[in-house]
Amino acid sequence: MEYDERRSTLRPVTPTAPTGATTPTAPTAPTAPTGATTPTTPTTPTKPITPTPAPAAPATPPQRAPTPLRPRAPSADEVIAGLAARQHGVVARGQLLAEGVTDRMIHGRLEAGVLISLHRGVYLLGSLRGALEPPRAREMAAVLACGPEAFLSHRSMGRVWGFLPPSSRKGTRNPTGTRKLTGAIGALDLIDVSVPGRRRHERAGVRLHRRARVERGEVTQVDGIPGTVPWRTLVDLSTVLGPKALNRAAARAVDLGLVRAAELERIVARRAGRPGAPALRVALDAGLTLTRSEAEERFLALVEGGGLPSPEVNVGVAGREVDFLWRRERLAVEVDGYRFHGAPGRFESDRRRDAELTAATGINVLRVTWRHLVEEPNATLVRLAQSLARASPSPVP
Repeated sequence: MEYDERRSTLRPVTPTAPTGATTPTAPTAPTAPTGATTPTTPTTPTKPITPTPAPAAPATPPQRAPTPLRPRAPSADEVIAGLAARQHGVVARGQLLAEGVTDRMIHGRLEAGVLISLHRGVYLLGSLRGALEPPRAREMAAVLACGPEAFLSHRSMGRVWGFLPPSSRKGTRNPTGTRKLTGAIGALDLIDVSVPGRRRHERAGVRLHRRARVERGEVTQVDGIPGTVPWRTLVDLSTVLGPKALNRAAARAVDLGLVRAAELERIVARRAGRPGAPALRVALDAGLTLTRSEAEERFLALVEGGGLPSPEVNVGVAGREVDFLWRRERLAVEVDGYRFHGAPGRFESDRRRDAELTAATGINVLRVTWRHLVEEPNATLVRLAQSLARASPSPVP
C-alpha cells in the first residue's frame, strides 16, 4: 500500500517486473492441421426484415367539380329578333309564347311600336315599317295567320316562283307607315293560302283555298315560306287563269328550268278529269309561248355571253321586219313564233317567207326556236357562230 499525499489515502501498488524479465504470455489455441475442416457453430436462421410502411399521408378532401355556368336566357327582344330574322321580319304570338315571351311583354311592345299587328296574332317588327318592309313579309304573315298547316298557293306562289309578274305594292297605308293588311285592303292583291281539311280560317287580305287532301311532295319551302312545288302551282293556276295567261305562265316555268314540257304532259295525263287538268291540256296543245321582248333578251344574252358581234334588233328589210340582223355578214335570225311548239302551217309559211327574203336581198335566214334557246343554248351559239363565219362580208345596203 502506498500513501497518496494528494488525497491522503492509501492506494494499492502494482508490482513491476524486474528489468530484463519476460512477461508470460497466455497459451494460444492449437491450429488445425492443413486440410482439416473447422467445425462451424450452428447459426439461428434470421427472419426476413419486413419494411415498415411509411405513414399514410393525411386524406385530401375530394375536390368539388366547378358548377358550369348556365347560359343566359335570351331576352324577349332577342327572341323576337331571332324569329323575325328567319321569317321575313314577321313573328306569330304562338311562337313567342312558346319561347317564354309573355302576353304582357307582347302587349307592351305593341304599345311601344316595337311590334306592329298585321293579322290577329301576327306581327311585323316596327323597325321594318315603310320602305324597309321585306318584300315577302305579307306572304309570310298570311301563312302564319292561317295556322301551322297553311301554305302559299295559286297566284301568290306563282309570283314567288316567277311564273307571274310581281304584284304592285300599291295600297292603303296605316298611320304608322306600313301597308294596311287588316280591314280594308284597297288595291292590294289578296294573298292565296291553302289549308287542308274543310275548316276555313277567314283572314282579312287572304284568299283561302280548301284542300280535301294534300299529297306527298306537293308542298316545299322557298325562303322559309311553305308553298306548292312548281308543277302543283301550275295545276292550281290552271283553275284561276285564262288560257293566254296560263300558257304564258307554263312557258315561263319551262323557260326557268323548274319544270319540263314532258313532265307537264305526264302530270296532265295522270290527273285527267281532275280540276285544272283540262285547261292545262289546252295550254300544252296550243304551244307554250313567251313574249317578243323575252325572246330578244334571252337571245341577246346568248350572243353577248358568246363574245359574238351584237346584231341590230327588229330591223326592216325589203318590206318585212326581221328579229336580228348582221348587215355586213348578210345574216338574219328569226325566233320561231316565240313558242316552244309551232303548228305545221306556220312552219311552212315562215320558210316560204325566208326563201323570198334570201332571193330578194341575198340575206340568209337562221331560225332559232325557244327549245333551242332554253334546252340547247351552247349548240345554238355554235351554229350561229358558224353561220356568221360562212356569211358574205358585203353589207346590206
